Amino acid sequence: EKQLVESGGGLVQAGGSLRLSCVASGFRFDDYAIGWIRQVPGKAREGISCFKSKNDYTYIADSVKGRFTISRDNAKNTLYLQMNSLKPEDTAVYYCAADTGRCSVLASTYRYWGQGTQVTVSS
Repeated sequence: EKQLVESGGGLVQAGGSLRLSCVASGFRFDDYAIGWIRQVPGKAREGISCFKSKNDYTYIADSVKGRFTISRDNAKNTLYLQMNSLKPEDTAVYYCAADTGRCSVLASTYRYWGQGTQVTVSS
């Protein structure tokens, strides 16, 4: 069974940092595109990053570029999202998601999802 488990969310003041983790199990991490998608209640999901190890491809959305970075530990099947200089508008539930195709920021691209982790940034 393919599973994704996020962790690392929490409450932080504006300007602070958090590191989210996404641990994958049940599939070869290297063969999948792993995306980070966030959602604010009542708003559409926003794809903010994607990584595919096989192609060594990384995408970071303009809305978070320069503040968020991706890193991975293939041995641990884990993808990290380092979030710095957090802003109140970054408040959302953050999901990691996976699929076998190309990297994409479209949530509909991904078949496999974690349960999400809440990030709250106070002003």
